Amino acid sequence: MRLYRLGDTGEPIRDIQDRLTALGLTCGDDPRGEFGDGTRQAVIEFQRSRGLNTDGVVGPETWRALYEAGYRLGDRLLFLRRPMLRGDDVAELQSRLNGLGFDAGKVDGVFGPDTQRAVLEFQRNRHLAEDGLVGPEVITELRLVTRATLRAGREAIRELEWLRARPPTIVGARIFIDAACRTESEAAASWIAANAAAIALQERGGVPLLSRSHDVTMPERLRARRANRLGADLIVSFGVNEDPPMVYYYSSNLGRSEVGAMLAQAVAARLGIEYEGRATPMLKETRAPAIVVESAHLDEKTAVAVVEGVEDFFRRAGRS
Repeated sequence: MRLYRLGDTGEPIRDIQDRLTALGLTCGDDPRGEFGDGTRQAVIEFQRSRGLNTDGVVGPETWRALYEAGYRLGDRLLFLRRPMLRGDDVAELQSRLNGLGFDAGKVDGVFGPDTQRAVLEFQRNRHLAEDGLVGPEVITELRLVTRATLRAGREAIRELEWLRARPPTIVGARIFIDAACRTESEAAASWIAANAAAIALQERGGVPLLSRSHDVTMPERLRARRANRLGADLIVSFGVNEDPPMVYYYSSNLGRSEVGAMLAQAVAARLGIEYEGRATPMLKETRAPAIVVESAHLDEKTAVAVVEGVEDFFRRAGRS
C-alpha cells in the first residue's frame, strides 16, 4: 500500500480519520479527508499505544494495526484459518483465556495454533462443543467465568517458568539471530552484526540460528515465522536506526513480554543504551522472548556486546 502522510487528501484519509475517531482519538480541526496536523497527532498517539514507530505516517504496519483495532470480541466468529485472523477481538480472547489458566500464548491478536488449543481446552472444561469456534456461546461462557476467576496472565507465568527451568548459562541455548533487511544498506550492515553475533555465540557454547543468508532478503513476518518453526529459545534481531540507538522488547496495549524486558535490560546495559517496548512483527509474532537491537553503527563490537548481554541475562535468571 502507499504511505499516507501530512498533506494527503481523499477517501483513504476519511477512512483513517473515521477509524481513529472510533478509537477515541480526535483529529483536531482537520476537515474530513484532509491529513492535517490534528490527524498526524492522532496517528502518533495511536502508534505510541500500539508500540509502533511514532512517525505520524500511515504505512502498512500502522494501517494493519488500525484495521485490527476495529474488532471487538463478539463482532465475528473466530477460528483457526489461513491466513490467520488478527484483531483486538483475538487479543481480548487470548487475554481472557490466559487469565483463566488456558495458555493461549502471547497476547498478540493473532489466532494461531496456541489460541486454538486454549479454546478447545476451555470448551472441554466448560462442557461445550469442542469445535474450536469462538461464537456467542463461548464468548458468553468466557465472560461469565472471567468475572469470578480472572488471574494473572498465563503467558507471563509460562515465560517465567521457562526461564526458571533453564540452566543459568548460554550453553545449549538456541538463539535465533535475525538480520533486518528493509533496505539494501540495512541488509548489509545487519548481516555483519548477525554473523559476528553467531560466531560469538557459538564460541560460548550457544546454538545460533540465522534468519537468512547474506544474499537473501525476506519480509520481517516471514523471518518471525521461521523463528517459530525452528523452536528458538530466544530471538535477537539487528536493525539500522538513525535515531538514538535502542533495544526493543515486545510491549503494547495488547500485552507485554516480561522476560523480553529482562533480556532487553541486560543487553542495553552492556551496550550502554536505553531500552523500551515496541510491537514490530519480530517482537509481536514470535513465541519466544525477543529483542531488537537498532543502531546507526552495527559492527562486530556491538554484536559481541549483545551476546555478552545475553550471557548476563541467563546468569541473573539463574540467581533469581
